[in-house]
Amino acid sequence: MKKGTRKRGPARKKGFFSKNRTPGRKRKTNKSAMFLIRQYTVTGVAVTLSLAMAAALIFVFVLFSDLFMPGEEEPGEWGGEISAAGERDIPEEYLPIYYAAEEEYGVPWNLLAAVHRVETIFSTMDPLISPVGAEGHMQFMPCTWTGWSHPSCNGLGEGDIPDDEKTDPERIDQYGGYGVDASGTGEADPWDIEDAVFSAANFLASNGAADGDYERAVFAYNRAGWYVDDVLDYAERYVEGYLER
Repeated sequence: MKKGTRKRGPARKKGFFSKNRTPGRKRKTNKSAMFLIRQYTVTGVAVTLSLAMAAALIFVFVLFSDLFMPGEEEPGEWGGEISAAGERDIPEEYLPIYYAAEEEYGVPWNLLAAVHRVETIFSTMDPLISPVGAEGHMQFMPCTWTGWSHPSCNGLGEGDIPDDEKTDPERIDQYGGYGVDASGTGEADPWDIEDAVFSAANFLASNGAADGDYERAVFAYNRAGWYVDDVLDYAERYVEGYLER
């Protein structure tokens, strides 16, 4: 061996990972791919934050909507204060009678006013007698007023009741009628406004109105769907809280 000469050993085989690798050359990084990854990541975070903010805004809107937006139209409280529509429509002299009847029978005054309105337009009909025989301010059939146990009562209830029996509180009690002597005259007269309104309150209370079942009570007063709708509509109009269209 010559001086300064190093003996070379056998050549090493290239490994799997070193195969085809050019010595001294660095692996390239795909900058475009990395840029897209970062861009999608930022976009995803932004979308997530936007959705979270939108959800938070919706929650706040729902939570405070009642404070900033008017509620849906609701009827006023039955038996509550008279509305502008009530003051405009109802003759003032009838209000104390409705209030007194409400106190006596637990029937809201506005329901009594509504029945009076639909039946006789506040007693302005002339005459106050219907084609089938209902009579007076609140349009009672004689047999309903005096009582269906009266011997002459059948059919629609016109009957053939003498006036002295029809207005006699004792006979009315005997025959199971609804007529009431509210005026204190000793007679229960369907042509007397106090007697008529109190008798209507007596009838409605006995048929569910005192328990809040107004629809059933009004249907018992006049068995027609349109009648029930009209009465309940007027009743709602006549108390505060009703929003006129």
